[in-house]
Amino acid sequence: MDTLYTWLIAGAVLGFFVLRYWFAHRRREAQARAAVEKGQMYSEGPKAQHPLIHADLCIGCGACVTICPEGDVLALVNGIAAIVNGHKCIGHSLCAEECPVGAITMVMAKASATSDLPRLTSEHESSVENLFIAGELGGLALIKNAVNQGRECIDVIADRLQQLPAVSVDPSVFDVVIVGAGPAGISASLRSAERGIKALTLEREEVGGTVSKYPRQKLVMTSPVEFPLFGKFKKMQLSKEDLLAFWQKVMERVDLNIHTGVVVESVRKDADGLFTTRTAQGEYRSRTVVLALGRAGTPRKLGVPGEDLPHVYYRLIEADHYTHKNILVVGGGDSAVEAAMGLASQSGNRVTLSYRRGEFARLKDRNVKKIEDFMHTRKLEVVFNSVPTEFREGSLTLQCGETTRELKNDFVWIFAGGIPPSDFLKAAGIAFGTFETANGVTVAVPAESRPAELAGASR
Repeated sequence: MDTLYTWLIAGAVLGFFVLRYWFAHRRREAQARAAVEKGQMYSEGPKAQHPLIHADLCIGCGACVTICPEGDVLALVNGIAAIVNGHKCIGHSLCAEECPVGAITMVMAKASATSDLPRLTSEHESSVENLFIAGELGGLALIKNAVNQGRECIDVIADRLQQLPAVSVDPSVFDVVIVGAGPAGISASLRSAERGIKALTLEREEVGGTVSKYPRQKLVMTSPVEFPLFGKFKKMQLSKEDLLAFWQKVMERVDLNIHTGVVVESVRKDADGLFTTRTAQGEYRSRTVVLALGRAGTPRKLGVPGEDLPHVYYRLIEADHYTHKNILVVGGGDSAVEAAMGLASQSGNRVTLSYRRGEFARLKDRNVKKIEDFMHTRKLEVVFNSVPTEFREGSLTLQCGETTRELKNDFVWIFAGGIPPSDFLKAAGIAFGTFETANGVTVAVPAESRPAELAGASR
């Protein structure tokens, strides 16, 4: 009898957990189905690479759902993988790599979504022959993508150089000028050294690009990446400090030609097929160019009175430098939320986060959970449906629907995105948009056959 009772109790416990799992699964699937029906993938989807799921091949194993580090981008709907929160997708491609049956391929977004991106071939070459673009400027986020593209650009250039007949070249002419020393530029610089290419890298600020401006301990990579000459980082997560320590190690190499504090004003292709890169310090000639500028460009301003006051900033570097202050953070993206939480964690700060919409819509999964905790514990105040209308010394005005609030204020951080360097690219002759669309999916056109010499006319 005791054995029977034991089995009954065990069965009841097991049944409880099975039912709990079943109801949770049904709830998640209902939410996923509703998201698909709303068409979230393209209403606020990614502007670049994202997964395309072939339903006829999918076996519903859920491996893609589990592997995605951005949270609930994918879900199983009726036993088939589906994109349910496309706006969170930033092109990791881990889902495609993890799929055991090859049911996922990575494709580009619709042409309408990429109209503000430079036109690139599958070799990352722009509409100007021998002018390449690597990293975020081409539409793909992630340091891993930037590193891979920087390396791939140099491989294409090295292969073309090897196919040329031996000719005398002006010793002042570089094989490649690399503009930018962020992840893509550093990778391209290392690959150039590895393949014996005469390269010059120009960076307007410091090595590391945008990464060097991140808050302390910010996670910057969530998947392994391989750097030329140094091998593969095997850690799944790297902080800003991890990567900057590597940048410093890179700078100790004597075979790299990296100049910092150099602002590139223009790049043009001359009649002889060579490029001239103009800076305040002088001009540099090269046979090819790799633009690894990043996409953020100039910070976007709100057009609000007082926005030019010295206590209004657009980038937070070290949150712990600010304590016992009244602070406003403007924005609803990951950068704004991370800055607000970082500042709210410092002693004595009173932080308000102003967001023009009624709810957060594009946050990474880990930030969604964190900001909910900060709001619940009142570590910071989030004011939805609000916009600042005036900044003053010591105070500001916040428009909240039909009412206004006056807040004490010592510092303001605005995270409204950036104005990409479109004018710079257009001045170089680079075309925008995609090459062609097939079955509603935008794809890059493979590089066409090349002329006998690198110094060809622009396409």
